[in-house]
Amino acid sequence: MTVELSDTSGAPETSPQASLTVIGQGSEWWRSAVIYQIYPRSFADSDGDGIGDLPGITSRLDSLADLGVDAIWLSPFYTSPQHDAGYDVADYIDVDPLFGTLADFDLMLAKAHSLGLKVIVDLVPNHTSWDHEWFKAALAADEGSPERERYMFRDGLGENGELPPNNWQSVFGGPMWERTTRADGTPGQWYLHIFDVSQPDLNWENPWVRQQMLDVLRFWLDRGVDGFRVDVAHGLIKEAGLPDYTPPADAGSMGGGAATALEPGVGADETVDPATPPYWAQDGVHEIYRSWHEVLDEYEGDRVLCAEAWVEPLTKLARWVRPDEMQQAFNFTYLSASWNAPALRAVIDTSIHAFGTVGAPSTWVLSNHDVVRHASRLALGADNLQGDGLGPDSPGLPDPVLGLRRARAATALMLALPGSSYVYQGEELGLPEAIYLPDEARQDPTWFRTKGKRYGRDGCRVPIPWEAGKPSYGFGPTAASWLPQPGDWDAYSRSSQIGVPGSTLELYKLALALRKSHELASSTLEWLSGYGDDVIAFTNGGVTVISNIGSVPVELPEAEVLLASESVAEAVLPVDTTVWLAN
Repeated sequence: MTVELSDTSGAPETSPQASLTVIGQGSEWWRSAVIYQIYPRSFADSDGDGIGDLPGITSRLDSLADLGVDAIWLSPFYTSPQHDAGYDVADYIDVDPLFGTLADFDLMLAKAHSLGLKVIVDLVPNHTSWDHEWFKAALAADEGSPERERYMFRDGLGENGELPPNNWQSVFGGPMWERTTRADGTPGQWYLHIFDVSQPDLNWENPWVRQQMLDVLRFWLDRGVDGFRVDVAHGLIKEAGLPDYTPPADAGSMGGGAATALEPGVGADETVDPATPPYWAQDGVHEIYRSWHEVLDEYEGDRVLCAEAWVEPLTKLARWVRPDEMQQAFNFTYLSASWNAPALRAVIDTSIHAFGTVGAPSTWVLSNHDVVRHASRLALGADNLQGDGLGPDSPGLPDPVLGLRRARAATALMLALPGSSYVYQGEELGLPEAIYLPDEARQDPTWFRTKGKRYGRDGCRVPIPWEAGKPSYGFGPTAASWLPQPGDWDAYSRSSQIGVPGSTLELYKLALALRKSHELASSTLEWLSGYGDDVIAFTNGGVTVISNIGSVPVELPEAEVLLASESVAEAVLPVDTTVWLAN
């Protein structure tokens, strides 16, 4: 597969007209799919305990088929003490009773497949729960034993080992090391935990660990899953010697610089590669994913691996999706881009080029379970690094009306781009971040480990509303909800929007239908000139897409309006609005 970048004349000096043509693109389903993320705790509750579950998901799959998505991705539902909402796995091959049973999973999988929906499950390979049998065995074993070699145990520094092995700080705040206690009560070795203290990092230099995870892959592939979203796919391998490292103050919690957008006009060849932390994006991860690719090749049906890898620049991230490694990688550079036309144009150009050069589709994403929902984020009046979250005392709190308007325009822009797109549950309803959660209700480890300095991710994880006027908005049969739902969410519920012209739900349904009928995901993007620096304009698959990100209305050409994120009258495109026109 190759990418041709062809320049044509007549474009504005600051925004050259170009077309990005992907040659030799395959027909695998994941190249063009719209994948809907389900956060099981917050999607649908079948038994009224306030926590979403697998039977609840099964009961609502018809709604997702009606929405028009191609696949679902489930965040972890494995056995877990739930210190980090399931990302602390105690058993990789079983379902936590909170969510149901393996039989419930099989029923959900069969129902999804009957509706034409692929199913991707979350895999968390960087670390386990401290409740995992492997870690319990490691703690019980002698220092230097094979059991200890499965994790990152190290002797401490200082005269008596009283200091941690290095200065690394956890993603969730506080030191990245925890000291153990020997059976005789004396202090022992330290173990590494990039995240919470309850999430010890596995030692991926150990062949035993690698074999165990291959067996986990086969367990779920044998059950019929269509692929895996790989958590912290830029982790796993640490730099030899574990050198001290202090991240820059403006770095997001998941990687060096990934929380900041490309500056306007910066392209793939000009982006500066930020310093690589010694616990992220090490070259050794690639041989791991090549072995996983080989396992997936044993199965029919174009199975997929998608990397959650907070890596910049995009030309470096593209290494994760070379032909013999993963199939997709989340485009966090796009997610992090500001609501600014030159910046977005640069990210789109860079993404299509960087991924295309290795034969992979670009992915596009605006929200997920780890970031502030884009219906709030796009209207923020102050910087907000990934993992900080929003709360009553956050600076620059968003205007909800402006946020929703921009979110609708951003989604209409994203779904018109070639490649694969991800949709996070509730964004099709226009859900904003839940900002005013009571302190006592918060559950994110970030909130506790930073002593309330960072709100964390609870605000984007509140259970979603299905039916207006019902207890818990129809999330479950009772009023129970593991995180409190805002009192004004009736209007956001699915029942309040379905069939209502102009609603956010109907906007998503129309965009997804048009995206499919016009084959936008597999067509060629060609930039259009003449609209000014604050406008993004291109053609793709017989559709002209114009997004006004500036401060003044823009004149539109005479053409049939296929879709508009807001009302368009008299051939004028309002600010913060995206329109699709028939060519």
